[in-house]
Amino acid sequence: MPEVSTVGRQIKLLREERGLTQEDLAERAGLSRDIVAKLEQGRRQSARLTTLIRLANALDVDLSQLIDKRDRMGERDGGGVLALRDALLSPSYLPALDDGHDGEPTPLADITAAMQDACRQYWAGDFPTLVAHLPGLIGEARLTRSALGDAAVYPLAMAYDLAASVMVHLGRDDLAAIGAERAITTAHGGEDELLWATLHGTYAWILLHQARLDDAEQLAVSMAQRIEPSFSAPAQHIAAWGNLLMTALAPAAAAGREVADYITLAAAGAERLGGRVRIYDSSSFGPATVAMQETHAYAVRREPEKALQAARRIHPGDLRDISYGRHLLDVAQAHVDARHHATAVQRLVEARAVSSVWFRHQRIAQSLVTEIREAEMRPSPAVRSLMGSLHIEM
Repeated sequence: MPEVSTVGRQIKLLREERGLTQEDLAERAGLSRDIVAKLEQGRRQSARLTTLIRLANALDVDLSQLIDKRDRMGERDGGGVLALRDALLSPSYLPALDDGHDGEPTPLADITAAMQDACRQYWAGDFPTLVAHLPGLIGEARLTRSALGDAAVYPLAMAYDLAASVMVHLGRDDLAAIGAERAITTAHGGEDELLWATLHGTYAWILLHQARLDDAEQLAVSMAQRIEPSFSAPAQHIAAWGNLLMTALAPAAAAGREVADYITLAAAGAERLGGRVRIYDSSSFGPATVAMQETHAYAVRREPEKALQAARRIHPGDLRDISYGRHLLDVAQAHVDARHHATAVQRLVEARAVSSVWFRHQRIAQSLVTEIREAEMRPSPAVRSLMGSLHIEM
């Protein structure tokens, strides 16, 4: 009998705590009993995101509680995680309490430059450096905002948004939601409605990771509708709108809903732009964004031919660092579904090269490598290397 995976152990534990049989759980999740049994018994070590979402919802737990989504930075690299938690959950946020920050505020240009450096660290997948710097950056940005008012909304809102984004990768979805809420609330106190609307995309992404598919899609759609651009709108406005549509596409695909309308609308916006347009410092949008999300949607829907066709429109340099890495994971998924295991391994190795820290926090990478390992009589050196990077037992 193969070793039971973490997912299998969790499913069995949670099912038995709720007094459910395998048949009961399968019926609630809309799955076959065979899938549940194979996962619990270790005869199946991996499962699709869509399957895991159904099981999490049927068991009434967060997706992160069902899967092995631990902080994998290690003690040396991950020492700042608790400090970042404390920066987001400080008692100084309570009404009528002093925020504890005093002294001269950091000049706006300096705090903005520091925030931009933090954005570069995030996209490069340098999570240890980012996590170490963010608590101090948030504190400084709060002091600068307190001293300068609305003029300093942007760096503080973006610092919170970065905290939310990295917490998702570290499996701290509840803390991520708090960070995203602080970012949105901060932006709401300013005068830039486009920034405020854009930051809802991170919140929708967090909802997706919590398996709240309807909420994630609806939030992204409502914000896109709120800022729907006119024909003469500035490029940044069109880009922000298109990015929100692409944010809505992911939960729609995971829920098995039709995604063609999202792709068509966003593609029209991207065509008007002609190339990649930066949306503040945290994101961008263009034709490659649409192709990336189209690849993701069809990979999730298990339509590998369509996924690989969309992926051909993307070239190295079209996407930023870990965004390109995430795209490579979708391409690897499509190749696994098409039984092109050797090519899938090549794409996984390329994704790992983007950032080894980022890579080992990607649940889909763990699932794909496990699936490939199960299909091979003897794992190749590349597969064994990937298993080592992801802490998968040989």
